[in-house]
Amino acid sequence: MTLSRRHAIAALLALGPWLATAQPAWRPTQPLRIIVVYPPGGLSDGVARSLAERLAQQLGVPVRVENRGGGGGSVGLQALARAPADGHTLAFSAVSPLTLRPHLGAVGYDPFRDIEPVASVMYTPVLLVGTSAFTGRDFSDLLAQARVRPNGLRWATSGLATAGHLVLEQVQLGSGVAVTHIPYKGGGQQLTDALGGQFELLSTNVAPAQLSHIEAGRFKALAVGAPHRLEVLPQVPTFAELGLPQANITSLFGLFAPGGTAVEVLDRLNREINEAVQTPAIRERLLASDNLPALGDRASFVRRIAEEWRSNRALKGMNIRME
Repeated sequence: MTLSRRHAIAALLALGPWLATAQPAWRPTQPLRIIVVYPPGGLSDGVARSLAERLAQQLGVPVRVENRGGGGGSVGLQALARAPADGHTLAFSAVSPLTLRPHLGAVGYDPFRDIEPVASVMYTPVLLVGTSAFTGRDFSDLLAQARVRPNGLRWATSGLATAGHLVLEQVQLGSGVAVTHIPYKGGGQQLTDALGGQFELLSTNVAPAQLSHIEAGRFKALAVGAPHRLEVLPQVPTFAELGLPQANITSLFGLFAPGGTAVEVLDRLNREINEAVQTPAIRERLLASDNLPALGDRASFVRRIAEEWRSNRALKGMNIRME
């Protein structure tokens, strides 16, 4: 017997106990379902569908998308919490239904027991625009009008306890003005009504459609929640530059599983999602709309959610009424 053969046999014998107990890697045995917690038509819906298409290729099973909008994302997460914890049902959502909404009112799930973070996907800047109904030129005009007519300006968001809603509340708190909140159930109808001048102000994502409307003069870009000015909108100040650092918020989106899903399933899905986000098609889709890919392991995602949940506890004292 050659020396190399003896070494190989010795190595196998040493691995014997591990080989006896090792389990095969988890793989899906049926089609996957991704619950998008927003209505169809918005940026998050489009990204989720691109991810579903890529994950289907990687995992070798169909991946279907189901929209469950409402409640600022809480309706879709309630559906996720009730789904079997077998890795075949996921939800695509911002973290705000876990980190903000539970502080402001009852939700049909425990954000830490019933929902398992799987993988972060993207950071999305929050963009504030004025519609054709807004007669001002910039953010200072917004504040001036709001001081003259308290609650006279209508500010639409994609829902209660969303990042856009939090920006609105932080602007009111930091500047002392009062506006009227118009909460929607997602971005699609909200954008249509904005183009029709149904309200003056809109918190929205930075996406190709919104940017095209700004370029065409249908919207006025007033401020952005981002670490720095966006390359695509260099003339638009951040909320921090405007003296409102608490309103300088970006929204973190990711994929989640039902509570109790096995760790090996969560870790496999995390690896697959990270691989999908790094593909040129999805990465370019995000970067083209000034959304940043958010890659990382599950532990990092869990820590970020816990940190944001703790920082939002102070909002319990704010006058945010849940419906």
